Parts: sequence; C-alpha cells; structure tokens
Amino acid sequence: MRPEWSKNPAVVALGGGHGLSASLSALRLMSDRLTAVVTVADDGGSSGRLRDELSVLPPGDLRMALAALCDDSEWGRTWSAMLQHRFRSDGGLDNHAVGNLLIVALWELLGDPVAGLDWVGKLLGARGRVLPMASVPLVVEADVRREPHETGPGRPAVETVVGQSRVAVTDGRIEQLRLVPSDPPASGEAVEAVLEADWVVLGPGSWYSSVLVHLLVPELAQALHDTTARTCVTLNLSADGGETAGLTAVDHLEALHKHAPGLRIDAVVADPSAVEDVSELQDAAGRMGARLLMRQVRRGDGTARHDALRLAAAYRDVFEDVFGDV
Repeated sequence: MRPEWSKNPAVVALGGGHGLSASLSALRLMSDRLTAVVTVADDGGSSGRLRDELSVLPPGDLRMALAALCDDSEWGRTWSAMLQHRFRSDGGLDNHAVGNLLIVALWELLGDPVAGLDWVGKLLGARGRVLPMASVPLVVEADVRREPHETGPGRPAVETVVGQSRVAVTDGRIEQLRLVPSDPPASGEAVEAVLEADWVVLGPGSWYSSVLVHLLVPELAQALHDTTARTCVTLNLSADGGETAGLTAVDHLEALHKHAPGLRIDAVVADPSAVEDVSELQDAAGRMGARLLMRQVRRGDGTARHDALRLAAAYRDVFEDVFGDV
C-alpha cells in the first residue's frame, strides 16, 4: 500500500546551478511541498561581484532555483525570464542578472536572507521554498591530484584550488573538498526542512562544487544523517569536462561515500546512456544500501540536459517504490 504522502511528498532538493534547476523543474510537477537548499559559495560573475561589493550571500544559485520553481503559466514564464535576464552594457551593470539585484535589494530592506527569498517566492508564485545551505558566504577549496604529464616544471602533483568558480573547471582528480569557514552556521530553516522531509534529493549538478559541499556544513550534514527521510541520488548525464572530467558513474557514488561514509542512500537514478557498466553501478549502489533505477531522463535533442517530464516520472517511480525495468 502506498503511503499517503506519495501523492504530494515533502521533498528537499540540495545542489546549485543548472543541476538543481533540473531536479526542481521535475519535482515541481509532482509536489508543491518543495524546499531547495542551495549552495552559497559562488564567487564568479554577477554573484561574485555582489558578494564582494556588498558582503552578502552570492545570490545567483538561489535565483536559478527560484526561477525553476515558477510554474508554466504566462505569469510564471514571464517572471522566470525576468529573474534570469542579464543587462548588457559598457558600464557597471554589465552581466548583472535582474534577479540577483532584486534578491539583494530585499535582503538590504528586510535584513534577513530567508525572509527576502520568501518574498521573491511570493512575487513569483513559486511552487516551493528556496533556502541557503549556510548563513554566511563560503569558500570552496579542493585538493587536486594531476597525472605526471599534467604537472610540468614547478607544478606540484597535488595542488589546492580555491574558489567555487575555479574548482568547477579544474583539471585533474579532486581528492579532498573543504569549506572555509570549516564550521559555518547552517540555515536553521534548511535543517528543519531536511528533518521534516519525506525525501531528500541530491544531484544532479557540479558534483563537488555544488552537490557534495552540502555534506561539509556540519549541522546540515547531521540533519541528513538524522532525518527519517529517504534519500535519492540523481547522477549526471556526462562527465566531459571540469571537476568531474573522466569520472564514471561509479566514481560519482564513491566520491559521495568518501565525503559522507555514514549517509544512508535509498535510491540512485541514472540514465542508461551515462552508465559505463550497469552491473558495477548496481553493485556500488548496493554497497551504499541503495537500489538503482535506470530510466531515460535525458532530453531527446542529444544534449546532456535532463528532461523535466522524464525525470519527474523517474522520481515518481522511486517515491512509489517501482524499480522494475521499463
């Protein structure tokens, strides 16, 4: 018998950027009890400039999550496009996203990042809530190991790369991830949402700089271990470049296990086109206590992007415990 919440589950999705937007675009088709918990370590582009100039949380990933929660009405599409619109000029506004400025303005008026995000959500009619994973801006650091032919004269075999924007595009294999400060205060509302959830969704997205960083915020990590919610990991569609270049689907799960060895995983969603060896991935998922769901969740246009309807159908199967082949 299916649990009552399966029709409208309380879901917390963790991540940032385009990956979190993909999961939220799917989840909002299934439930309006959604909470996005978003990384606040961005240090590039419009977000990085506002963070440095105004000493605020970087708003860009928060903005993208809000835009993804807009519904497919004229109102929702218009406000989503407005949030994402970027100015083009020869002056100081060049490349600033309108949504970033709106969010930061509300933060200054209200003096409360969570209240500001809630007000933007009300304006948009967003199907869910967006929260920062921590109450202070964070810096991502990664120890990166490079192959001998990649090091060259004067370049160490293991190098510390600092900053989310640099970690995301680094070459080499990331061995260890850290946050500065190492013990940041978690968003209390985010911790509460995780503890009260039916499901927690991790990924897709930049695996180290947007997904695994959530496991390094101590209070949030503790909530993820303590919650009675079940946890679903959504694997990426490709690992062509940047921080995960060359990583297999199994490597992604092993990196997750390395950074949170005690975290219970219940389900792993993967697209067959992105899996090198299904039996190896099934074994890796099984070692973490998870069941593997193989579904076509890629768009039909050949791009490495998730299709919202297909991904929503995969999540529905996970939430309703339907793991057979289709």
